[in-house]
Amino acid sequence: MSYGAKDPRSAIAAGRQAPERPNIPAQYLDLTELEPDEVSALGSRTWWARGQNVVVAHSVVRAGERLERTGQPDEYVVLFPEPGAAAQVTSRSDTGSDKGTVADRSVVVVPAGDSHVEVQVDTTVVRVFSSRSADLQQRCRNGAAYTEPDPNVAPFAPWPDPVDGPRVRVYPIDDHPYEQGRFGRLFRCSTVMVNVFDADLGPRDTANLSPHHHDDFEQCSLTVTGRWVHHIRTPWTRDLADWRDDEHVEVSSPSVTIIPPPAVHTSRSVGQGRNQLIDVFCPPRLDFSERPGWVLNAAEYPMPPGGAS
Repeated sequence: MSYGAKDPRSAIAAGRQAPERPNIPAQYLDLTELEPDEVSALGSRTWWARGQNVVVAHSVVRAGERLERTGQPDEYVVLFPEPGAAAQVTSRSDTGSDKGTVADRSVVVVPAGDSHVEVQVDTTVVRVFSSRSADLQQRCRNGAAYTEPDPNVAPFAPWPDPVDGPRVRVYPIDDHPYEQGRFGRLFRCSTVMVNVFDADLGPRDTANLSPHHHDDFEQCSLTVTGRWVHHIRTPWTRDLADWRDDEHVEVSSPSVTIIPPPAVHTSRSVGQGRNQLIDVFCPPRLDFSERPGWVLNAAEYPMPPGGAS
């Protein structure tokens, strides 16, 4: 790891440094350069992308759109990253129904079963699903990259269910300002963890980057606004044939980037205005969850057996 002394992540133990096999190629999907995979009757546009354990649906939605999900096998997350978002989220299952109201930028957890999101204004909606949604994996334009499972990624395993049972949970982002010593703005459920960062105003300081790696889980980075460069290095193995040149890939917003383990990586904002990023992990990260106070809704979701309380 290479974190600055003031970076909260510097307290997390580093993993291995000499991998047995190289990472698979990263996936870069700059949605400004790609035609949507779906266009609704109202004109809403959706792009589908995936990693080994995660599926992302990024939608630019028109007011009045209804985003439905039937027979969802587990919890999923809906992100409303733009100010002024307004929607109703409804879930239905054998245990009953529940509703949640979105009135601004929010992170929403939706239970398994049938559900729908009724959007009331033109806005952006990002839905995040686990790999248990096999039917959604088939929609993803980069699915061929995972015809063979990535051997470096630990298989998906859900975390425990919420302590108070399934329901729609709405977390307004602006209710949770940054705090000293806490990394970003973390929320988790039984399947997904998201980290909603404040926007960088202008380019990131090139003398204060944070190259690091993950041993066995992938990172999905969603650029919300601005321009970003993802710097990715494939660690050397003993076999020279595995070695690859470093990558420095610039993307606009919105974009979806899947960073595989154990690639060394850091992301740098380069736009002159607002630059905002949201990181997604599926399943949740244990190391972040073990840090006291980092996960804002930790009281609602138990740690897996063997994890810290």
